[in-house]
Amino acid sequence: MSSGMEPSVTIDLPSQRHAQPAPRERILAAARELLFCHGIRAVGVDAIAEAAGTNKMTLYRHFASKDELVAECLRQLAAEKDAAWDAISAAHSGDPLGELQAFLGLVDQYLMKLEKRGCALANAAVELPEKDHPARRVIEESKTKHRERLSRLCRNAGLAEPESLADEIFLLIEGARISLQSVGPGGPGSRLSPMLQTLIREHGRNGR
Repeated sequence: MSSGMEPSVTIDLPSQRHAQPAPRERILAAARELLFCHGIRAVGVDAIAEAAGTNKMTLYRHFASKDELVAECLRQLAAEKDAAWDAISAAHSGDPLGELQAFLGLVDQYLMKLEKRGCALANAAVELPEKDHPARRVIEESKTKHRERLSRLCRNAGLAEPESLADEIFLLIEGARISLQSVGPGGPGSRLSPMLQTLIREHGRNGR
């Protein structure tokens, strides 16, 4: 005899399931974690495939070589850095000096939370001296793009000798990253922010 109540049925729709990342995304995530933490030369494709929950055959189906995988990891990282700067630019539209200061503030925050291995792009440049390595172009294009963006901001902000100032800012940031790794937070890298502000004051605003 029916009780007048239908049994409760839960249907597991595909959209409700927690989809596992595709193999390519898992490989990239595992590679970034291992390569940038332990070093590019120290980590092999076997370890990456295992960490990604896949195998070498699948890895090579998505990436022709370990070198290409490294390049794609750095390309992904460079794109994330660009996106962070784009967000700053959008928030300070029409205010180049404000954008410059916001960018320097973001750099300072990042450095104070510096991971064990520091800047992945800079570290990769040291580990990969071969000019024909596919990752070298990614590194050089990203670093050059940031230097040019700094120069444009300094120029648009009316700061004196904008190209020279951009180079000084760029070199101080790169040096601070290395200093924080080599001698820790007690070294000169911890003084990056006041050094940068002194530079900006010295370059003034062309009589404005």
